[in-house]
Amino acid sequence: MARLTADFWVHAYLARLHLRDIPAFVVRRGDADAGAVMVKQSPLDGTASLYQRQFDLLSDKREWVRIAQGAERDIDELLARERGRDPDLWIIEVEDRQGRSLLDEPGLDG
Repeated sequence: MARLTADFWVHAYLARLHLRDIPAFVVRRGDADAGAVMVKQSPLDGTASLYQRQFDLLSDKREWVRIAQGAERDIDELLARERGRDPDLWIIEVEDRQGRSLLDEPGLDG
């Protein structure tokens, strides 16, 4: 099965969020074909969670995993370090008071 390009996946993800009236923005555009994607979810209360796709060896699938959670400024500092390490990185910010990111929905494992 062919993997989607990062650019295609990001646009499809943003469209799904917008259909649910969940504000989301591309904060950093990475490599259109193979850039890694990180999603920052902010419930707009000074905290945030950071998600990244990881390969699960047991299920042989890629899945979204929360890799950090805490004060939003700490998550932003972590993202700044990641940007410095990976020039191809995409960063998407989702702002939803209910904490929704939709990353657990079918079809978003990319």
